[in-house]
Amino acid sequence: MSLADPSPGVPSAPQRTMAQRAPDLLVWGGVILLLLISFKPVEMSNLGRLFANSENMRQYGAELLKPDFTHWRIYVQQMWLTIQIALWGTALAVVLAVPFGLACSRNVSPVWLQQPMRLLMNLLRSIPDLVIGTLFIVAVGLGPFAGVLALAINTGGVLAKLFSEAVESIDKGPVEGVRATGATKLQEVVWGVIPQVAPLWTSYALYRFESNSRSATVLGLIGAGGIGQVLFESLNGFQYGELAAIVVVIVVAVSLIDLLSQAMRSRLL
Repeated sequence: MSLADPSPGVPSAPQRTMAQRAPDLLVWGGVILLLLISFKPVEMSNLGRLFANSENMRQYGAELLKPDFTHWRIYVQQMWLTIQIALWGTALAVVLAVPFGLACSRNVSPVWLQQPMRLLMNLLRSIPDLVIGTLFIVAVGLGPFAGVLALAINTGGVLAKLFSEAVESIDKGPVEGVRATGATKLQEVVWGVIPQVAPLWTSYALYRFESNSRSATVLGLIGAGGIGQVLFESLNGFQYGELAAIVVVIVVAVSLIDLLSQAMRSRLL
C-alpha cells in the first residue's frame, strides 16, 4: 500500500470544490492585486536606501546609545502624568462604551437604535487622536485634560465595538432564564448579559489602557501634556542624549504596564 494512501478505517479529508474555493481565491487574489497596485505609490522601490544610507543610520543610532539622565526626575514625572492621562482617558472611554456597546449589539438593542449607534461609533473610531485632541485644545486650552478627552472619545468608539461583539457572542441560556422569571429588559441585561461579558470587557479595557499609554505620548506633539511634549522638545532641539533617556523611560514604563496588565488579564480569563 502506498504511503500516500489513507490508512484503513481513517476517512480522507474532505475535498473542496472549485466553487467553494472561489470566494477565498477572489479575496486573497484581491489582496495581492492591491499590494501590487500600491507598490509604486508607497515608494517601495526606495527599500534599497536603507542599505545605501546605513552609515547615516549608524551615526544617528550611536548618538541615541548615549542617554543623558541629567533631568531624569522631570522625565519620570512627565511619564507618570502620561500614565494618568491614559488612565483617565480609558476610564471615561469605558463609561461611554458600556451603554454604546449594548446599543450596538444585535441581540440586545432594536434595529432602529443599533444602526445609528454603529455609524456613530465608526465615526468616533475613524477620527485620529491628534485631530480630536486639537479640537479639545481649542475648547479647553493646552494641557493634559485635552489629551484625556481625546483618548476618551477615540477609545470609547473602539471599546464600544469590542463590547458589542462580546455581547453578541454570549450564551442565550442565562438570558432566557432571567426572562422566564418575568424580568424587565434592563434586568435581563444586568443579570443575564453583564456577568457573562464582564471578564472579557475588563480584558479589553486593560489592553486599551496599554495602547493609550503609548497614544498619550504622541498627543504631546500638539501640547496635550505628558512625556510626549518633553520628547518632541528634545527632538526639535537635537538633544539626542535627552531624547534617548526619554525613550528609555517610556519603554520601561510601557513594559511595566504591559506586565501588570497581563497579570490582571490572566486572573480574569
